Amino acid sequence: MRIPRPKERIDEKAKIAWRIRGCIYATFEFLLVATYFIVRRFWLDLPLFIGFILLGFAILLAVTHVLIIPTIRMIYWGYEITEDALDIQHGIIVIKRSLVPMVRIQHVDTEHGPIMRLFNLATLSVSTAGTVHKIPALKQKTAESLRRQIAHLALLSEEDV
Repeated sequence: MRIPRPKERIDEKAKIAWRIRGCIYATFEFLLVATYFIVRRFWLDLPLFIGFILLGFAILLAVTHVLIIPTIRMIYWGYEITEDALDIQHGIIVIKRSLVPMVRIQHVDTEHGPIMRLFNLATLSVSTAGTVHKIPALKQKTAESLRRQIAHLALLSEEDV
């Protein structure tokens, strides 16, 4: 029997933000390869074929970071909020499904870095005693309203106990 996926999805602009982050990663990877070629040229007599292997690996990683991973992440990220729990699904190779009871939630935060701010996106962080669960790339207004909703539901759950 297959468990239904959570109903809510993260914002489509997340794919663009993740691709920009992938480009930043790829830039650093290509800088490392360029460093190898510079060191080879001026200081050490290193084999040229290793540089080409590193370049091929950097190209493969760039394609993976920029094109493949953001698309797959969009498919598997999902969340759903009920009165009793927060249901989060994420992962690429290993799909992880977390059910966080409202009574266990201690506090809720929103955060956004420069790339996410550029696209008006935020990450919702839900903290329990043991861990922090995150839902990335929500519209800022959605993240703020979910933060208030979860905090309210967590408070109601505590009062019921």
